[in-house]
Amino acid sequence: MDAPAPLTMIAVPPGEVTLSDRRTRRRWQVEVAPCELAAHPVTQELYAQVTGARPSTAAGDRLPVEGVSWWDAVRFCNALSARQELTPAYRVADDGDGVERDPAADGYRLPDEAEWEHACRAGTTGPRYGPLDEIAWYRGNSGERPHEVGSRRPNAWGFGDTLGNVWEWCWDVYDAEVYGSYRVLRGGGWFDEHWSCRASVRRRSHPTFRVDDVGFRVARSPAG
Repeated sequence: MDAPAPLTMIAVPPGEVTLSDRRTRRRWQVEVAPCELAAHPVTQELYAQVTGARPSTAAGDRLPVEGVSWWDAVRFCNALSARQELTPAYRVADDGDGVERDPAADGYRLPDEAEWEHACRAGTTGPRYGPLDEIAWYRGNSGERPHEVGSRRPNAWGFGDTLGNVWEWCWDVYDAEVYGSYRVLRGGGWFDEHWSCRASVRRRSHPTFRVDDVGFRVARSPAG
């Protein structure tokens, strides 16, 4: 068996974050509990080791996996948990069309968008934690392709690629009354203009949607 692909988890301290939505012009505060979040998006190497699949358009072990749906990300989290003998965070319905999260599970899961933004900001309050060309791959410097994770400067808490490279699926439903089951995407991607690569930007898509600039990173809740 190949050596496990690296997966660095970083402890995220508790805090409070103010989320905002440009479409509805709404702002709301969320208390964030301690958790762990991966330093980078899931790589193609790790995804292949866990699932046996390589769905990405651009090939490279250290590139972020893309071309994955929200459902693909949920199933990956459960598979990675099983691989490490952790309690899966998700209970998927027998028909594959419904999912519940077990708040007591110690396995891997998708981050809540409040956890994601809190970790992305790392104590900063502006749209970005540094100059965009230094911290992110976006349309202005990416050559319109994804790049290896960790190849831009991380934030003060050690998180890289939160902005740019690939959009990242979060657990949250975007707006059930208007968009039904659509889930939240965060962070901007390699094909986006600079205004989409900000800590506060929210996007949404159907949980079965797959495209070449959307990936994800994993989170975990504290044991016990």
